[in-house]
Amino acid sequence: MTTPMDRDGSRRAANSRKRQSRRPSRLGTAAGATPKPDRVREEDAGFPGLLARVWQKASAAAGTRAALDILLTLDGHVPAEVQTSALRIADAAALKVLAGLSAEAGGQAGPVAETAERAAFLGEIGLTTSGRVVVRVPSQPPLAKQHTLVGGVLRVPWAPRHLAEYRREADRARERFQRDADDSRRWLAEQGPEVRAALLEQLTEGARRTAPFMLYIEDKQYTNFRDTNTVVGKTLWPGHPDCVFAGLSGLPLDLWSDHDVLLVVCVGLLIRSAGYGRIEEVNGSQLTPQSVGLLLEHTRRTYNGALGGERIAAAGPDAGIDALTALATELGAVRPEVARTVQLYREIHGTLIHKVEKAAAPYGEVAADRDRQVTEHLRATLPVTGDRLERLRLADDADPSWLALPHGEFGTGLEAVVYEAVAATTAAFGADFSMSRGIRSLPELVRALRAESWDEITTWGITDFFCCVVPAPEARRHFGDSPATLADTAWAMSSRMQYNSWHFIAGNLPRTEKVLERDHFVPPTIPDIAHFSDQHHHGHVNNMVRFTIRSPQTVWVCDRPFDGFVDLRIVRADGEPYTEQEMLAAHQVSAFIGRMTQQAAALAEQGEPAAVTAFDSAWHWRTITGTPPGNAAPQPVAAAPAQPAAPAQPVGPPAPAPVGRAA
Repeated sequence: MTTPMDRDGSRRAANSRKRQSRRPSRLGTAAGATPKPDRVREEDAGFPGLLARVWQKASAAAGTRAALDILLTLDGHVPAEVQTSALRIADAAALKVLAGLSAEAGGQAGPVAETAERAAFLGEIGLTTSGRVVVRVPSQPPLAKQHTLVGGVLRVPWAPRHLAEYRREADRARERFQRDADDSRRWLAEQGPEVRAALLEQLTEGARRTAPFMLYIEDKQYTNFRDTNTVVGKTLWPGHPDCVFAGLSGLPLDLWSDHDVLLVVCVGLLIRSAGYGRIEEVNGSQLTPQSVGLLLEHTRRTYNGALGGERIAAAGPDAGIDALTALATELGAVRPEVARTVQLYREIHGTLIHKVEKAAAPYGEVAADRDRQVTEHLRATLPVTGDRLERLRLADDADPSWLALPHGEFGTGLEAVVYEAVAATTAAFGADFSMSRGIRSLPELVRALRAESWDEITTWGITDFFCCVVPAPEARRHFGDSPATLADTAWAMSSRMQYNSWHFIAGNLPRTEKVLERDHFVPPTIPDIAHFSDQHHHGHVNNMVRFTIRSPQTVWVCDRPFDGFVDLRIVRADGEPYTEQEMLAAHQVSAFIGRMTQQAAALAEQGEPAAVTAFDSAWHWRTITGTPPGNAAPQPVAAAPAQPAAPAQPVGPPAPAPVGRAA
């Protein structure tokens, strides 16, 4: 695609510009020429710093029960059940005996057993650098010999009766684990080698096209994230010998370990129920048929509630793989109907990258208020009419092609739509930043689609996409009160969102060889609310992206749906998390942008020049600082101090065709 930056001058001039910094405060200077970064991140910024603070607070707590509450919630950053779902068999049995803790009870701990009896064993509780709570139980070495711990350990005395209760609990859990492993192996054997091979291929594709995940089966970790990767992802390519799926592909089933058998069956069940996105709903958890069964049962109740009756039957508390397969298949089949009935969304607990699918309640007062504020702004600044966001349409006296024509200070009406919607959102939602992304040239996309130039589309770069970021003026308080740093931060966000558009577009194209080779994720289709996202992602840590709403939209171009083609994102660096009602209103703002983009695409199909040339680095500098670009002196700013964490306040791509026969 020919980008706006390449249209004036020769190829040599264009390449020269590429060697210049695109950071707003350094426009016109050589890229990478500064002796050191303007902002230096603290070594313990993000997750390491949080874990250190959590351990320090737990160590100072008044008693084991108080300390356990802090550790299980990471001091209010995640629901306790996320942590309890990650406990190993022995750890779960120990905490059930000592504190009445169980995953089925939602991670709620009872009082830690106090006894005047002589301690028969001195146990330990610790916190690993991956954020997991671990327990030393009888016959195990000290935790420091088994794990990399954040700090020391909490000593917990066990009375003789605790040992007997622990033995019974642990034996029952191990028997269940082995029964599930045997049943999973039996199910895989019945599928036959061809179906098993197809299932491994499906799981490989799911790991490649899914955001980071970390799954556990006892102490064995399966991840495509930053740790020592064990499945295909950003680090391991398909077929890599270190990828567990590649290692199993040529191996007879009787040589698969129980852990690998459970991994393949459980991830297959998750994909069958909702597509690849369901994998992230067990992030950080122990992956067993029992845990997957609990997730599917929760989903079944959600879907039945949305559909107004017991449409989907329960699999039962001791369901085997056959029953879980039938349940997962039915959930996957009914999910599109549920998505048409209620607004599905995901709640993300960024600290452990754990996601939960939920069904939203109807529009309430909060959603209506945000809707009204944005609607009034858009009616005042654009040629649209309507009393609420979902009813906004082009005014009767407006030129039908206005989206492709200059409007005010913008080159096209589409640019004005994006900017005004984003600016109104920043104000109405009390955001530090709001943003929306898309493709720069709809006519170029139309041309490529008509020519079926799928491979060409995969070669387009991130500058062929745009993202408009509008910060609140007050947001500069997070960045040394510097307008220049605020502009640089907004541009950093814009660049990353351009990458997201680039990353998703290939997932909407026919699966040619070049499309499959091109790095991409399955495009998102349902909104989400994220809490404490400023823990792992480097950009989120550096730019204080703590609480967010994301609302993607599907746009049809040349009779082809493009999921995640545009979106709206809202960011708070501190304060209160966003709520479900705010998400509902934000989703309507995003839908308005999507409808206008859809109309612009139709104009492009008719030959109108519906392109976007705004929202580059110079635009962000000019609109945020109020000064012309190109003559700004860099303003070094120290890293912003860590903000105290606020307490946490406790639709998707089509499911790929399931592999395997339902017995």
